[in-house]
Amino acid sequence: MFDAFLVSTGVVAIAEMGDKTQLLSLILAARFRRPLPIVAGIFVATVFNHFAAGWLGQQMAGLISPEILRWVVGLGFLVIAAWALKPDEMDEDEATVKPYGAFLATCIAFFFAEMGDKTQVATVALALKYNPLWQVVMGTTVGMMLANVPAVYLGEWISSRMHLLRMVRFVAAAIFAIIGVLAIMGVGY
Repeated sequence: MFDAFLVSTGVVAIAEMGDKTQLLSLILAARFRRPLPIVAGIFVATVFNHFAAGWLGQQMAGLISPEILRWVVGLGFLVIAAWALKPDEMDEDEATVKPYGAFLATCIAFFFAEMGDKTQVATVALALKYNPLWQVVMGTTVGMMLANVPAVYLGEWISSRMHLLRMVRFVAAAIFAIIGVLAIMGVGY
């Protein structure tokens, strides 16, 4: 009944580990030191961004045969697995946040940071396979929150142990590779 929500939550929570938006969470937490507006900004930006991505995915779903869809989703997850191996980096100028307040700065920064990001690509792929759209969007949003809220509240602890994120990236890549191979093989389709 809630497969779309649960799968979407898990996929995005894993994809987000070590991602640039997690680094952005750390930077915003250090810059503003106001966790509640930052968390609210992450939530609002993610809902809007992932709704747009999910809507696009569901519009494409009716145009693709189930066999091709299975391959598109499977190959998409394999690409995300390879992408997860590449560490995200932020330039110093990307870390500069204009003084519009923690909430607004977070909304704007997160919305644009997610454009073309692996979690946005995953949202498109999930919306191709699952219905209803609201479950996919809420699932991907909850996954994003599960990964980023701890980064906001525990920013200093996480930033001092960045080597842990490298290991998480490899585990996430392996999980996405397995999901991609299973999708190509037709398991779960």
